[in-house]
Amino acid sequence: MAAVAGTVLGLGSSVAFATSQQGWRGGAAAPSQISARLPALRSSFLAKPVAARGAELSPLLGARRNVGSVNVARRVASVVCMASASDSAGEDAKEAAVEKTEEAKGFLAKNPALVTGFFFFAWYFLNVIFNIMNKKIYNYFPYPYFVSAVHLLVGVVYCLISWTLGYPKRAPIDGALFKMLIPVSICHALGHVMTNVSFAAVAVSFTHTIKALEPFFSAAASQFILGQQIPLALWASLMPIVLGVSMASMTELSFNWKGFISAMIANVGFTYRNIYSKKAMTGMDSTNLYAYISIISLAICIPPAIIIEGPALMNGGFSAAIAKVGMNKFVSDLFWVGMFYHLYNQLANNTLERVAPLTHAVGNVLKRVFVIGFSIVVFGNKISTQTGIGTAVAIGGVALYSLIKARMEEQKRAKAA
Repeated sequence: MAAVAGTVLGLGSSVAFATSQQGWRGGAAAPSQISARLPALRSSFLAKPVAARGAELSPLLGARRNVGSVNVARRVASVVCMASASDSAGEDAKEAAVEKTEEAKGFLAKNPALVTGFFFFAWYFLNVIFNIMNKKIYNYFPYPYFVSAVHLLVGVVYCLISWTLGYPKRAPIDGALFKMLIPVSICHALGHVMTNVSFAAVAVSFTHTIKALEPFFSAAASQFILGQQIPLALWASLMPIVLGVSMASMTELSFNWKGFISAMIANVGFTYRNIYSKKAMTGMDSTNLYAYISIISLAICIPPAIIIEGPALMNGGFSAAIAKVGMNKFVSDLFWVGMFYHLYNQLANNTLERVAPLTHAVGNVLKRVFVIGFSIVVFGNKISTQTGIGTAVAIGGVALYSLIKARMEEQKRAKAA
């Protein structure tokens, strides 16, 4: 286009010379009329594609005898120059944007460990914030069934807004997949609610110590329900978990049976959720899958919240909490704890998609260590020496079990390949 502009400038000079010698011939528009129409012509000319501009210029340049003055010729040439400059600037901007995007993609592709590390960091950070904030809410609003429903409600609203905006695009679901997700969602809702009941009753660190028994329940379900043979080494690695949880429970200062039994039921719920999840494995991405599970789980959690805690909430539960912290903080706390709950679970699923089973296992263990450690520091929970040793033994057992199981899965995949 720049070459065309230069040609037109040269032709413009010759046109001006020719018209000054020959004068304006009859039948053509006067130069003043052309000058008046130039702004509108310039706008319409710039709006057209490059090919269309060239097609229009050919007859203009060929009909030199119809051009009447030096100014008209130069202004026609200036229109072409402006068009050329506009195209060049637009193409340069597009090329620069593409180059930057390619550079960013190249950097991320060359440094996958940084991306995975960021996912782990965000997962841990949101998990810790959720656990701390969740426990603080129970200190002035001890209604775990209602709070559990709020967690899921905020997440569902977030998913619906994301789908509306197209980030991500909603994956379609059919009747067969919906039926498969119902038992997964029931177990997810059970585990979620019972975990919150335990959080409200005992210290966060103690709840997570009890939940360290989840691998034991998983192995038992695999052996006795699914009929899978669990190697002796895997069973042996579960013994430190059982021993550690027993030691911690005996001297836990916040111990009560409600918190202990609720955490144990949560272990059962999440174990069966994992079993049913394997049966519901599809090609759907983890973000959409978790969104559908959240929607179904919310529908399951609402009735118990209304039946069990509804009367108490209406007879002073809401008013007592608002009197303690104020309406704004009460609503804000419920909203943000729901957001942190949904985002940390979504990030957990996204993170675990990116890593191998061994990394997955180590990540889960480290997450529990982070949560227990931060909760003790933030809430100043006093623990006995035996509780601390028992917690460390249980976490060590979880790490050993996870490593053995992850290596077994990798060996199975290698044989299958």
